[in-house]
Amino acid sequence: MPSNPSKRVKGISIARPILYGNVATPLKETEKTAETPPDHTHKWTVFVRDPNFPSGGSHPKSDLSYFIKKVVFKLHDTYPQPSRSIESPPFEVTETGWGEFEISIRIFFVSEANEKNIQVYHHLKLHPYGPQNVPAQVNGDGMAGGTAGAGPGAGQSGDLVNASSPTKPGGPVESYQYDELVFNEPTEAMLEVLTSRPGAIIPTRRSDRIKFSQQTETEELDRLSSALEKVYQQVQKTKEHITKLESEQKSKGKDSDSEDLSAADSD
Repeated sequence: MPSNPSKRVKGISIARPILYGNVATPLKETEKTAETPPDHTHKWTVFVRDPNFPSGGSHPKSDLSYFIKKVVFKLHDTYPQPSRSIESPPFEVTETGWGEFEISIRIFFVSEANEKNIQVYHHLKLHPYGPQNVPAQVNGDGMAGGTAGAGPGAGQSGDLVNASSPTKPGGPVESYQYDELVFNEPTEAMLEVLTSRPGAIIPTRRSDRIKFSQQTETEELDRLSSALEKVYQQVQKTKEHITKLESEQKSKGKDSDSEDLSAADSD
């Protein structure tokens, strides 16, 4: 038991990775109930999970409740009780619908943390945008699209990787984001909580079960490098085009001046 649970441990920073996003499948007739609106076409689940257990489940190592107290999902206002508070694992909400929209996800920490909650955002994805992975995006400022808690040891968001897994025809559509909750100078009590079990170790390669891996991050860096190179080439072409236009404009100006001088000499 810590001697002073609320005292912050200086010079310590601990990160805990999470995976949040959604999985969606076409809504089957057998899954519809009397309460299901007739225009609903998909069944979906939005979640916050351990990166090593993206499919959820009851494995003890997939339980994030040792440091997460609850998760509040804010759905579209057209849903009954759009704010869904999930206070025990699995931290997820399953619904049906027909449209895509932004979902606010607010994560609250256990009392030992003595931290403010943080908010992230996820755009619900129901439809595949092509047969391959959607180009992943890394949020350059390191924030998960929302606000991290204020304070010296706030659970802040680390690097964010946003990706979608390949979609088979008729298969589930998956959209997920890897993020890290960083606890800077945690309280003694929270440090004890966080070190009570090891954090998730990111696998080297992706598999059917593992959605995020070091391979995913490497591929994302390659995509970013390729995109930056394309932007650079386009900028160079634009500069060359501008230089050409300026040169033509100067040439026309000189020709016009010559014509004016010739006309003056004739007079």
